[in-house]
Amino acid sequence: MANTPDSNSMWGGRFGGGPAAIMQEINASIPVDKRLWEEDIAASRAHAAMLGAAGIIGADDAVQIDRGLAQIAEEFAATGVPVDLALEDIHMTVESRLKELVGEAAGRLHTARSRNDQVATDFRLWTRTACERIDTGLAAMQAALLARAEDHAGSIMPGFTHLQVAQPVTLGHHLLAYVEMFGRDRGRFADARRRLNESPLGAAALAGTGFPIDRDATAAALGFDRPMANSIDAVSDRDFALEFCASASIAAIHLSRLAEEIVIWASQPFGFISLPDAWSTGSSIMPQKRNPDAAELVRGRAGLLLGAFQRLAVIVKGLPLTYSKDLQDDKETVFGAFDALALSLAAMTGMVETLTFRTDRMRALAASGYSTATDLADWLVRENGLPFREAHHVVGACVKRAEELGVELSALPAADAAAIHPAVTSDVLAALTVEASVASRTSYGGTAPERVRQAIAAARAALEGSNGWR
Repeated sequence: MANTPDSNSMWGGRFGGGPAAIMQEINASIPVDKRLWEEDIAASRAHAAMLGAAGIIGADDAVQIDRGLAQIAEEFAATGVPVDLALEDIHMTVESRLKELVGEAAGRLHTARSRNDQVATDFRLWTRTACERIDTGLAAMQAALLARAEDHAGSIMPGFTHLQVAQPVTLGHHLLAYVEMFGRDRGRFADARRRLNESPLGAAALAGTGFPIDRDATAAALGFDRPMANSIDAVSDRDFALEFCASASIAAIHLSRLAEEIVIWASQPFGFISLPDAWSTGSSIMPQKRNPDAAELVRGRAGLLLGAFQRLAVIVKGLPLTYSKDLQDDKETVFGAFDALALSLAAMTGMVETLTFRTDRMRALAASGYSTATDLADWLVRENGLPFREAHHVVGACVKRAEELGVELSALPAADAAAIHPAVTSDVLAALTVEASVASRTSYGGTAPERVRQAIAAARAALEGSNGWR
């Protein structure tokens, strides 16, 4: 019988130590969770201060620990976090360096806590900041859209349903739709931040601790509203991470829809916009091409963000209480979602700020496809008392005849119009301009330029207000 090679020999020199080396590689999270170093040190400093104040550790030890942690923060800020797989994670990396700096006192820091409540605390602190940073990006996106909407409150473009020309609208009104979407996204992140702002610290491994700790003190020191009420929930909950990913997914969908419109509008058949060189690329073979790659990449990133929520949901859905090692992958998932969304927001904001709208082309297409037909139906209802369904039928017949003759609705011959309905005169048809159409849509939330300007003012006031958005 031939000798059977070691089952791990296929991995070569990297795993020369066999199973132990592979286990270390899969078990260590420091390459990912080193990103939590600021949160880990902040939580450790709060914990040490509480232990000292409660008399659980000596005052001198508390002071030494705090000084050591402050020094570690300076080192990591200056040179980065060292990656040693043998130390597994950011918590042991910090504690190991602390021992080098302050000696035996470092071992007292972990009194009355576990890595289970430690990582839950760090992760909540990081996600809280991530919510705030995404909110800042969304607000910048809204501000860019508002500025362009203000420039084009009266610029006319076609409004679409089924990607068919439907009714004339203003470009400002169209852009304000995205301001509303991103405002709802901000509300979702604000809600997620509010719910996650409870402290797991002090829950220890899962059952709490027998030491006389002050969880209210550490919660307050870290800016949490309160300690979490149940120690089991405190170490096992990842709702806050799921909410972040869910909110990020919806925001990414909104960005993707805007990106898709930019791609369509930049195409020659539409020709609604011209993208600056900064947000375009050329073709390797066709010198005339200007490709909307930035918009396409934002559209593509939406898949990553949708996948992040799905991945985290699958990780969590089958876990019994309390902690399981599966949760080690939660941070990589959320970090990736944050990075993708933050980059997409920055790119899309830059595009909106700098693209050029070709309003002449928009205006021309808005007048095509019998886009003012609904205005004629409304006129028949308003001025002649026809039921809307009858008016709809009359106008449909007018459009059909205009299509047969190959003319716009406003150019339908008087005899043909009168044969369909005597109220449809040449004067009425001639008044069916796209300008008149948009000006007539004065209902709240409508596309009339006066309404658009009012909506811009209200949105700007909300954006600049104390709450950041209504």
